[in-house]
Parts: sequence; C-alpha cells; structure tokens
Amino acid sequence: EVRLVESGGGLAQAGGSLTLSCAASGFTFDEYAIGWFRQGPGKAREGVSCIRNNTGSTYYASSVKGRFTISVDNAKNTVFLQMNSLKPEDTATYYCSAIAIWTCDNYGALTEFGAWGQGTQVTVSS
Repeated sequence: EVRLVESGGGLAQAGGSLTLSCAASGFTFDEYAIGWFRQGPGKAREGVSCIRNNTGSTYYASSVKGRFTISVDNAKNTVFLQMNSLKPEDTATYYCSAIAIWTCDNYGALTEFGAWGQGTQVTVSS
C-alpha cells in the first residue's frame, strides 16, 4: 500500500523559508515520480515540483522556479521541498504525490496525481 506522510508546513513570513518532508513507503521508490502539488483556497490543484530519482528528471512550476528545490534522501525514502523566498501566493495545502510516470516533464499539466498524502498547510503572511 502506497503511504505518503507529509510534514514541515506552518506559518512563515513573506521572504522566509520552510522545508517540507514526504516520507514514502509501501512501493518501490525508484519506480515512481514523487512530486508536490498544492491547492490554495478556491484554487485548482497546481503541480509544483517533481523528481524521478532514477532518471534525474525534475520539474518546477514557473511560479516557484528559482525559489523551491526538490531533493531526495534515498536511504530514508524521503523527498524534501525546500521553499525559499516565500510569497503570500504560496499559501496552500501541499500534498506529496507518487505517480508511475517515467518523466516529470509534464507534471505541471497533470490533473490527477496518483496517490497522495494527507497534506500539510503552508501559510505565508505578508
């Protein structure tokens, strides 16, 4: 059973930083792309970032490129999303997802994100 547990959300001021963690279990880590999508109040889901560890494929939405960094700790089957220079528009619930796609290139165009966790709230104050 795919299990994804997010942590690390919270309240930050604009310009601040947060690091989200996603502990993954129940599947072969290298056979899935692990990503983050978010959903803000009244907004559609937005694919934020993705990594396919065994191919090196990554994706960043244009709205976060240069500010967010996705990384993997293979030993712990954990994916991180380092979020710097946070903006109020980054406020959303962030979900970690696992989806059996070979490349992350089209992650931002997805409307279905496979399996995901319970989400972690990120609130950025101005």
